[in-house]
Amino acid sequence: MKILTGNSNRPLAEAISAFLNLELTKASVRRFSDMEIFVEIHENVRGQDVFIIQSTSYPANDNLMELLVAMDALKRASARRITAVLPYFGYARQDRKTGSRTPISAKLVANLITSAGADRVLTLELHAGQIQGFFDIPTDNLFSTPVFTKDILERNGKGNLTIVSPDVGGVVRARAIAKPLDADLAIIDKRRERAGVSEVMNIIGDVKGRRCILLDDIVDSAGTLCNAAVALKAAGATAVSAYVTHGVLSGGAVARVSSSPLEELVMTDSIQATEAVRVAQNIRQISIAPLIGDAMQRISDERSVSSLFDVPAM
Repeated sequence: MKILTGNSNRPLAEAISAFLNLELTKASVRRFSDMEIFVEIHENVRGQDVFIIQSTSYPANDNLMELLVAMDALKRASARRITAVLPYFGYARQDRKTGSRTPISAKLVANLITSAGADRVLTLELHAGQIQGFFDIPTDNLFSTPVFTKDILERNGKGNLTIVSPDVGGVVRARAIAKPLDADLAIIDKRRERAGVSEVMNIIGDVKGRRCILLDDIVDSAGTLCNAAVALKAAGATAVSAYVTHGVLSGGAVARVSSSPLEELVMTDSIQATEAVRVAQNIRQISIAPLIGDAMQRISDERSVSSLFDVPAM
């Protein structure tokens, strides 16, 4: 078993390798003067079970190209099996046609990863579960549910909790956390005028006097979460925090979260934290290295991955 990493999230790769008690495979990723990417593997990988860890986060296209070139290098070096480990699958929000003459880029990227040499994909909390079907190779989609549930219990305990889905589409995800916590469930009914802009319309469920925890898979501009926090406080919630799997946090999102009513925004480290995230007072990262590392070991040992967690029906 070999572990290789690109440049998108080296701290996570190092944490996973430490969890598995393995050294990262020596490799170099360089760029020519015109920014072409060149990958060289400095160890023998012939006949090895190789896992390459790379999130396709910002800069998404550079990180995606690193992944593709690295897999081609591994395939030409006769690796026995190549598993693309994508803690964050960056093009997942383009999973359907949203209008005339628009692409389904998630399917395109799935084709690229398969054609580049991946034999298997391991990812975390796809934006839409059906993206698994875009790949023509085995794809394991992990969920952050066990990581979040443990952290919520340690920080808040049970009682007087309401798990809030920021939209109707996230109800199944919210219910998967609410059930083991014996918490109530609420839903934010919102209208999205255009990408990145949302308006909270109504709250379905009683949140008065409750500690509310918003749950989502991706936070990008943070407009939805911040608007939802304002609405929940206005409806009588005593405290509002949020748990999000992938912290994209583009543009002025960190400042928006810092000035919002959110007591805390908790994210996994699927995307490497920027300096702004690291210094923010109400943003915290928790590690998914044990979850992904355990899944990688199970794949290498040909053991069940689904037994790691209760899989919600997406």
